[in-house]
Amino acid sequence: MEHLEIERKFLVKSDRYKQSASTQVRIVQGFLNTDPERTVRVRIKGDKAFLTVKGLSNKSGTTRFEWETEIKASEAVNLIDLCEAVILEKNRYHVPIGNHVYEVDEFFGENKGLIIAEIELNHEDEIFEKPEWLGKEVTGEIKYYNSQLSKTPFNAW
Repeated sequence: MEHLEIERKFLVKSDRYKQSASTQVRIVQGFLNTDPERTVRVRIKGDKAFLTVKGLSNKSGTTRFEWETEIKASEAVNLIDLCEAVILEKNRYHVPIGNHVYEVDEFFGENKGLIIAEIELNHEDEIFEKPEWLGKEVTGEIKYYNSQLSKTPFNAW
């Protein structure tokens, strides 16, 4: 499935999001390619697996092309063995706020201590609620992209 992904990213300043989370899932992912013009990601999310290609972000960092397809979990395990550098491990919480759902990622391993919230929007100037646990906006800051965290983990900053 392909579409334009419009999202904003924020640091998270407390764990109060967990009180409002509707679901939680464990994610393991790696990158076959981290070139900003075409990142290629392998992700195991719970008992499902996906191959995703993302294009270059626009100037503001909010919008980019995304193509994703579901693959067999066994294929994903084999592909993760071929991935670059650091494999990312995180818990993702889905937190409904107003008319949107924040995806809050709590990282482990070499990115332990980093918590990022993302919100997908229908258009770049869409208004959305900002809960009190939301911190500094980091949309467009490349070091917070998962592809970059796999090369230069949070604990190496």
